[in-house]
This record gives sequence, structure tokens and C-alpha cells, in this order.
Amino acid sequence: MKVQPVWQQACAVLLFFPLADEPDITPLISTALAAGKTVCFLRHLPGQNDYEARVVADVSRDLERGAFGVREPVSRCPVWPLNRLDLTLVPGVGFTLDGWRLGRGQGFYDRLLARVSGVKCGVAFDWQIVPEMPVEPHDVRLDCILTPSRWLAVPGSRTV
Repeated sequence: MKVQPVWQQACAVLLFFPLADEPDITPLISTALAAGKTVCFLRHLPGQNDYEARVVADVSRDLERGAFGVREPVSRCPVWPLNRLDLTLVPGVGFTLDGWRLGRGQGFYDRLLARVSGVKCGVAFDWQIVPEMPVEPHDVRLDCILTPSRWLAVPGSRTV
């Protein structure tokens, strides 16, 4: 698949560690670090029931098992402002071609995406793309969706 300009131009990216039923994007970690990008992951803030982005420079020493069993940055990793992310990759349960995403029901990513000013890109398997889904007022629309076989720019988004 062709490397998209949004990836090439991004200086600061927010990635995620996939669960067993999500596409494996872990190869992007070393690619991004080798390209000199600022690589961030989410760290859970238990007292606030929220997440913050933190910079990871070395995967072998900057990560630990988090509250939900997902790897996340250790507390000494610097916080990165969400409004300074150029590209945010997000998982989901389902996606529509017009940029809507169905998460796991807690609303964590929607609250976070509402504070992200850069490009918001869903990461999905091809079978997770559905014609429509219910949308709630707090849902945040994505700019694009990446699957193993294609790049889907949402009509009217900044990636078209």
C-alpha cells in the first residue's frame, strides 16, 4: 500500500497497542521512531477516568502493563498535548465510510478525539466497515480509515 502524505507529513503521532481482535499496527512504532517522529501512546489516568498522551522513545524501557492490561507509557515519559498531535490512529469495533466509529462503549476515545486537532484515522479490518451505525451527539467523526487493503478518505475531510 502506498504511504499516505498524512503519515509522511506527521511529526507527532499517537499510536495504540492493538488488542487481539484489532489490526496489528506495532510495526509502525519502529517505522515512526526511525523516521524521527514523536511517538505517543495513551496512559490511563485512573482518578480522572481519562487518558493523556505520553512520548515513548524506547519501547523496551518506556512501557508497562496498564490498568486494562494494555501496554502504556511509564509515568516518567513526558506528557504530549493532544492539540499538538498531527495524526492519531484509533481502533474501534466498527466504522462507516463517512467517518463514524463505534468503540467499546466507555467513550474514552470520543472524549480524547474531541481534544485532538490533527488528523483522526480509524484502523480497522476490512470486515469492520459497515454501511451505517447509530451516532450519538458525543461521537467524533474521523478523517480517514486505514484497513489492511485500502485507505479510505472521508468525504469532506482534510485528507481528501
